[in-house]
Amino acid sequence: MHVGTQLKARNDDDYRVFAQLGVNHICGFPPGDPKDWTEQLLTTYREYVESFGLRLDFIPLPLSSHEISSAENPNIMLGKSPDRDREIELIQNIIKNCSLAGIPAVKYNLTLLGVVSTEDEKWRGGSTTRAFRHRAAVQDPPLTLSGPTTEDMMWERINYFVQSVVPVADEYKIRMALHPHDPGMPRPEGFRGVDRVLGSVDGLKKFINLNTSEYHGLNFCQGTVTEMLENPAEEIFDVIRYFGERKKIFNVHFRNIKGGFLDFIETYIDDGDVDMKKCVDLYGELGYPYMLMPDHVPHMAGENSKMVGFAYTYGYIKGLIDSSGYGQ
Repeated sequence: MHVGTQLKARNDDDYRVFAQLGVNHICGFPPGDPKDWTEQLLTTYREYVESFGLRLDFIPLPLSSHEISSAENPNIMLGKSPDRDREIELIQNIIKNCSLAGIPAVKYNLTLLGVVSTEDEKWRGGSTTRAFRHRAAVQDPPLTLSGPTTEDMMWERINYFVQSVVPVADEYKIRMALHPHDPGMPRPEGFRGVDRVLGSVDGLKKFINLNTSEYHGLNFCQGTVTEMLENPAEEIFDVIRYFGERKKIFNVHFRNIKGGFLDFIETYIDDGDVDMKKCVDLYGELGYPYMLMPDHVPHMAGENSKMVGFAYTYGYIKGLIDSSGYGQ
């Protein structure tokens, strides 16, 4: 395993900084409209990334963590045919072109709510960071464009996508890594009328069993998974082991929190509730071969604060990997 990043490079210097920090594997962001991601464009982008001494391990599909009203391809999760079939065809074409361009994996979300948070809160040294306090959330928020959306409705839409797309990924040998719903919500009542079926460990277990392909798995956001648990410091290791033993972890968002289900704050990697060294050792024991990356970090003071926060986290992850003896 190795440290990675999904921080979007703003310019050539950011790619150089990744290489200088020893972050040699990245999730990159091809230019232009995804409808224009031809084999040639993706190949050119991969070669551009490689010119900095980096490897392009992932790109995102145009299925982001946005709330459904601003989603790039909303009909997939609204369940509207034939519009969703046209959107699925776009995804299938991107998968094919990734294979032809030498890009081995894609990440994606299947969400209606996007990432739900309450007010940012203060953390170490006056930094600010994301939190979610269910008791502080609006208790009667407006419904999404999907209206009331039950467990069965959610699974129909998710399964329709999986059965349409995973066979293409299997044919072209592209790993498809799904991000969980962030955060989990009470079930079945959910939030804004939506049952968050991918916001629980049981839901993720059901998801990986929708298709037997070895290319069907998870963008395992450890931070989000800990948000699903009542006692993350104790429970997270069994969850990592479950999905790791089944080789369903294709990428890890390596983030720490304080708190747990319905009541948490994101922290720096070194001051949350979870023993991150123990997690790295477990990933290594399980033979996990891909990236450990920060997904986001607290907001720090000063210029270039985001890169500073990420750089600190990269170094911490590199140290944990080196000390584990499982690095590549």
